[in-house]
Amino acid sequence: MDDGDLTAKLINPDDNSASNPLILSLTVYQNGILRMKIDEDPSHNPPKKRFQVPDVILPEFESTKLWLQRYSIDGDSFIVYLFDGYEAVVRSDPFEVFVREQGSGKRVLSFNSHGLFDFEQLRVKNEGDDWEERFRSHTDSRPYGPQSISFDISFYGADFVYGIPEHATSLSLKPTNGPGIEESEPYRLFNLDVFEYLHESPFGLYGSIPFMLSHGKSHGTSGFFWLNAAEMQIDVLGSGWDAESSIVLHPDQKRIDTLWMTEAGIVDAFFFIGPKPKDVVKQYASVTGTSALPQLFSTGYHQCRWNYRDEEDVKNVDSKFDEHDIPYDVLWLDIEHTDGKRYFTWDKVSFPNPEEMQKDLASRGRRMVTIVDPHIKRDDNYRIHKEATKNGYYVKDASGKDYDGWCWSGSSSYPDMLNPEIRSWWADKFAYTEYIGSTSSLYIWNDMNEPSVFNGPEVTMPRDALHYGNIEHRELHNAYGYYYHMATSEGLLKREGGKDRPFVLSRAFFPGTQRYGTVWTGDNTAEWEQLRVSVPMILTLGLTGITFAGADVGGFFGNPDTELLVRWYQVAAYLPFFRGHAHHDTKRREPWLFGEHNTELMRDAIRVRYTFLPYFYTLFREANVTGVPVARPLWMEFPYDEATFNNDEAFMVGNGLLVQGVYTQHAKDVTVYLPRDHTWYELKTGTAYKGGKTQKMEVTDADIPVFQRSGTIIPRKDRFRRSTVQMENDPYTLVIALDASGAAEGELYIDDGKSYEFKQGHGDCEVFDQILEIRE
Repeated sequence: MDDGDLTAKLINPDDNSASNPLILSLTVYQNGILRMKIDEDPSHNPPKKRFQVPDVILPEFESTKLWLQRYSIDGDSFIVYLFDGYEAVVRSDPFEVFVREQGSGKRVLSFNSHGLFDFEQLRVKNEGDDWEERFRSHTDSRPYGPQSISFDISFYGADFVYGIPEHATSLSLKPTNGPGIEESEPYRLFNLDVFEYLHESPFGLYGSIPFMLSHGKSHGTSGFFWLNAAEMQIDVLGSGWDAESSIVLHPDQKRIDTLWMTEAGIVDAFFFIGPKPKDVVKQYASVTGTSALPQLFSTGYHQCRWNYRDEEDVKNVDSKFDEHDIPYDVLWLDIEHTDGKRYFTWDKVSFPNPEEMQKDLASRGRRMVTIVDPHIKRDDNYRIHKEATKNGYYVKDASGKDYDGWCWSGSSSYPDMLNPEIRSWWADKFAYTEYIGSTSSLYIWNDMNEPSVFNGPEVTMPRDALHYGNIEHRELHNAYGYYYHMATSEGLLKREGGKDRPFVLSRAFFPGTQRYGTVWTGDNTAEWEQLRVSVPMILTLGLTGITFAGADVGGFFGNPDTELLVRWYQVAAYLPFFRGHAHHDTKRREPWLFGEHNTELMRDAIRVRYTFLPYFYTLFREANVTGVPVARPLWMEFPYDEATFNNDEAFMVGNGLLVQGVYTQHAKDVTVYLPRDHTWYELKTGTAYKGGKTQKMEVTDADIPVFQRSGTIIPRKDRFRRSTVQMENDPYTLVIALDASGAAEGELYIDDGKSYEFKQGHGDCEVFDQILEIRE
């Protein structure tokens, strides 16, 4: 026992490495969380310290540590108490760690039960060692040799596993390896700028969260999280892959095995025992944080395009929303608004009066978002570049020079956001005196922060580039965009003196991103399959901590047919982040450009979102407090209904609304499964349907099937306004759906919609009094 932890040395007698053992530590935390770390033994003087990802785990999490004062020994196993009814077991020979139920002995999670743990230790290069790897014209020097880690994780009692975004795949993760399984690549976690990504692909996209959940009828839900920022690959192993396995299970207990592999770093892993779905997401949130509470305006509709050409274009688009009675809250500007892709600047010809432009929007309760990417134009006359060069703030190449890559601004360098000093410097750039032309109604969009490097290996930074503390890029790659997002969010906080909540959208993400802002699913395509896959992608992000997420309505690339665009609005209106966006090569697609009837359909979809904003805002507050996402897979609310476990065409908004998307062209009907033990009221007509059945619903082009669950109360605002600002003093409507006993309950959260006063419990007491009267 050491400092309240169980520690041990791991020795592999088969390769004569007893002189270089690894160090294992196990720590138990409140609410059923087990942490396991494995690293090289510092007393044996490895060539350098392996990278441990900083600034992800909440500082207050350590205060929930439970000091282990004793453990029991059972043969070659050490047993420690974990949680009410659960214990952790360390078996020494062969090495294995698992969590099981006390008494029954049923396993929940296990590490290295199949003996696949491997840990390549850092080495000093000797003459003749050839460690270099080549990719096309790029060479990776690998100065410390191969340093990969792999191990197996088993989830017991599992019917399906979920998580590990970002992939354009189904909600439940399909097996990638095993008998009878079509040959597949592992699920890859490696943040990349992916052009027109494919649906149903295990290829990694813009963000990485190495957190997997399992769910099944026999145990419930459990989770595993590996805090590691290097490239990772994960196989979901199909049944029968291990026909020679010696693991003995209870007769009623099944399992799903997975294989995890990474290029670098250490083992810093967390086991979450659940056993309910919301228990697991709360346990994960206690480690990495809950979602930031967004400003109210940002939960409305956003209008974006690459690019709105000039101030006249902005004015015209804004006025057309009013002309067609379509509400919206935010208008966005892409890279062309800058002076030659120099961020924090404005094109003086197209945007000569940016402050007046923003103030004009603000006069109608609307905001603006501009893009600020991490690639800094290497121009000696550009103030940001001069400062970064003078202070040594750029990422270095393997030779120690400022790394020079190619992106939108041409020859570019990248601030080393791992360094807290550099993040603070970057945050200062958002001050009004630094970002000339910005106002308090301007917010920020971080794109290309994987980081994207057009002439780099796999369109990103070389793995042997060097960061603060002599950390190689391979060790922190997946977290680079996270630190950039963090610095930008801190910049908006500084700008407003810590009073107002930032809004920052990021394409790249990592565990902890939820504390700093919003993400979207990147450069999707105007295809029906992409509308379909956007739902499980957003649900997966919610399961893994990032609830404020959405997909570009209509698809970023290509021109959607009108029916697809309308259906996309109808689905996206119920998803957490609601933004229309398109590539500059596409046709303009603002909602009023498709004829009066289609304008009406898109207007109705956007108005539905504004009607339910009180409900969405309440759910965002719940996510902020608990970590439970806004948009939820059905099985999160109905964990014992097996028909929900593999359903990702429908989703829940909170616990009260079930939304069934329409994902095919010319659909006349759609099948909807309504979970059992509840009555479901169709939102438009109030028609009641008994749960536990699949209903065939006729659909028109006017809307998609949405149902309210019996026993719930949904708060709404039913007056149509141009933006959230104008809705502030409107009355609330409470829609009450009684259960079989004649009861219903719900929540409504209200605050000023922008500040941090909610942390002191401040709210609008007059409004709360009115709501209390209604409840009485």
